[in-house]
Amino acid sequence: MILNTTHNNKEHKQIISDLVGRSFTLLESLKMKGIGSKRMIIGEVSPNFMSVLNSVSDINYANIELRKNGILIFINKGLQNFTWLIPYYQLVIYKTNGASIHAQGKFIHFKNNKTFKENKRFFDKMLNEKIRHDEQYNFQYV
Repeated sequence: MILNTTHNNKEHKQIISDLVGRSFTLLESLKMKGIGSKRMIIGEVSPNFMSVLNSVSDINYANIELRKNGILIFINKGLQNFTWLIPYYQLVIYKTNGASIHAQGKFIHFKNNKTFKENKRFFDKMLNEKIRHDEQYNFQYV
């Protein structure tokens, strides 16, 4: 789900909280050594995602925030802000010349450059959180 979060909206806060959980407390984020990524350059996106990117030849940036049950991807388009909500059970990450995040029939690919390399520890942390979340629903096969 993509929300236009340019202005504060109580409904959006409730939707975000219901879908990806509440944000980490200050103490929890300090223990985790941060819950947000540095900004990364967007290489390409799925066709149904083009409306939230700059239409001119500007560089598009995004950053990621961890939540209890998912992640938020923040995208800036001029003066507007968009947030893509991805619960962990829908999150798929591919390591292909950068990183590609897929969910809900959409994808976003981050370029493999200096800003992406600075976020390697963040991606490791995000994968560990996804694994920790998925272990709650570990089913026994008979």
